[in-house]
Amino acid sequence: MDYLLLALAIILIIVGLIGCVLPIIPGPPLSFLGLLTLHFTKFGEGEYTTNFLLILALIATVVTVLDFVVPVWGTKKFGGTKAGMWGATIGLIIGMIFLGPLGLIFGPLVGAIIGESIKGANNKDAFRAGLGAFFGFLMGVGLKLAASVYITWHFIKGVF
Repeated sequence: MDYLLLALAIILIIVGLIGCVLPIIPGPPLSFLGLLTLHFTKFGEGEYTTNFLLILALIATVVTVLDFVVPVWGTKKFGGTKAGMWGATIGLIIGMIFLGPLGLIFGPLVGAIIGESIKGANNKDAFRAGLGAFFGFLMGVGLKLAASVYITWHFIKGVF
């Protein structure tokens, strides 16, 4: 049973890391679930305290929430409006479907520019809002990756 749980934990860790880049998959929470699953096996038994697990759960939750807030903040900070934020979100989804990893990077930028342009913003303001969405998206990905890599490090340390 321990080996089955270990396999599940490894899958959760891997999918969690992938989820840091793919917006549909909640990366840090899945990484945390992988570590929590390991905790209930002979491989992770006694390795993690309850307080440590609670802190990691809080980190995973906060980073996931921030991932939704940071791109909006970035768009607003660079002068974008709701049209730019909606455009960035739609661009992210469409970019991911048609362009894969490149779409994840450039979809929010192009989407925000198109959203602002449709609203009537001039090219300079639309591009600026697009940059805000782009930087916000990159910050969100960076935060999720940092949390998931930290959890993965503790996972690997626990297994070996």
